[in-house]
Amino acid sequence: MEQNPDVIIIGGSYAGLSAAMALGRSLRNVLIIDSGKPCNRQTPHSHNFITHDGKTPKEISHSAKEQVLKYETVKFYNGLVVKISKDSNRFKVETERNEIFYAKKLVLATGVKDIMPDIPGFAECWGISVIHCPYCHGYEVKGKVTGIMSNSEMTFDFTKLVFNLTKELTLFTNGKSILNEEQTEKFNQNKINLIEDEISEIIHEKGQIKKLILKNGKEIPLEALYAKIHTEQNINVEDLGLELVDHGFIKIDSLHKTNIPGVFACGDNVTMMRSVANAVAQGSFVGAVVNKELAEETF
Repeated sequence: MEQNPDVIIIGGSYAGLSAAMALGRSLRNVLIIDSGKPCNRQTPHSHNFITHDGKTPKEISHSAKEQVLKYETVKFYNGLVVKISKDSNRFKVETERNEIFYAKKLVLATGVKDIMPDIPGFAECWGISVIHCPYCHGYEVKGKVTGIMSNSEMTFDFTKLVFNLTKELTLFTNGKSILNEEQTEKFNQNKINLIEDEISEIIHEKGQIKKLILKNGKEIPLEALYAKIHTEQNINVEDLGLELVDHGFIKIDSLHKTNIPGVFACGDNVTMMRSVANAVAQGSFVGAVVNKELAEETF
């Protein structure tokens, strides 16, 4: 195993593998470190990514990994990164098995961790019938009896996207609604139900929602639920002193450079637009940027 590659990529899913392919094709020595726990591991099918529409997330990532590792300068390490630091002019990466790797450049393709609400049944349905994105999953639940669990400044605009896919729609604010009077009236005009009572439980069969139980005892039949939930970074950003932006994403510039020279970030950890296609595009771009920076430094 190469202990001192040109680039270490932390995260071996879509963004990380895409960056590795661009770098491998440029003959850069690359080490991908991945813990094997992608956020979409429970999702049955992936959509809105041409040539792979309808495949399982695992199928796509497995095929991508096979293709990337055909480039002889790219290596894959199964492990969990527990510490990242700057050692002289190199980055030091330590794993849970106390292995240490060094690199000139670091690509963070670490994704985010979904923080599940304390609602029985929610986690079991996440990615199956409790979904996050109308572009990734909306077509498959079009016209179905659908709910949205959200109560933020984004709720009103997000509802417009879902309303285009189904008119059988209920907004669950899970507490007092923050919609203003004008927005609430628009919901009434479009016959969108608004329920402020808190959700007590999700009744489901193998991840497929059947109904919601409210804390007031009411039962609401449902087939799909969009949920806007909180996320956290999968890495300790304080290790390197990385800056974050609103909503907790890693701050990057137009070239995906972080505030730490030599450290780049791509994928779900930098954007709320969480999709396979977006992650692949970002990773490919970052791979090219990192290669260019290495070329400039050695020419």
